[in-house]
Amino acid sequence: MDPVHTNKAFDKDLNDLRERLLTMGAKVEAQIANSMRAITDRDSNLAEKVKEADAEVNRLEVEIDDMCRRILALRQPAASDLRLITTALKIVTDLERCGDMAVNIAERAIDLNSAPPVPGYQDLPKLSEMAQEQVKMALDSFVAADPVGAEKVLAGDQNLDTLFLKIFSELLALMMEDSRLIRRATSLMSVAKHLERIGDHATNVAEMVIYMVRGTDVRHPRSRELDRASNL
Repeated sequence: MDPVHTNKAFDKDLNDLRERLLTMGAKVEAQIANSMRAITDRDSNLAEKVKEADAEVNRLEVEIDDMCRRILALRQPAASDLRLITTALKIVTDLERCGDMAVNIAERAIDLNSAPPVPGYQDLPKLSEMAQEQVKMALDSFVAADPVGAEKVLAGDQNLDTLFLKIFSELLALMMEDSRLIRRATSLMSVAKHLERIGDHATNVAEMVIYMVRGTDVRHPRSRELDRASNL
């Protein structure tokens, strides 16, 4: 077989893989945005559409998994290309879980929209925007093989966590002031927690990008520090 043709075919496979991941990521970002809109606009029909869209995200997960395994079997990649493909296999799982979180938010939206609105959750849309941006930046860093961009995602997770804790405290105060708000405020807490978890999945993606490019595992730094200390 012509090696030039083989290399071109391999490059096409890798480009197709990146594009498919971006497509899946864009759909997940839309799910997150629409699930939040379903709450702010009190639009239960939109929430149902978020739930329906999850089937396409799941289909893409299976498709990308199959694509990665086919490339591994047929191309037998080495070194950096192998890390790229194994990273894609991990990223697709985090993206699918982000989609699941968006579905959970949509389900909460349907429940919340059946009752009067609750004051004091004005920061939730901001948290949603931050979570979407973290997902987008993490995916962009993967496609561009950009560890510096991935490091920005890691740094941004602290801001997302800080806003999550602020929202949690505000909602807890509302519950203490008026027990009639407990059920609805608890639902909003769940929404905030799902958005915080989306941020965690984006962080997972960013950590894998750093490993893909630099070969450095930056996951669980505290655990590695304890391991080093125990070996001294």
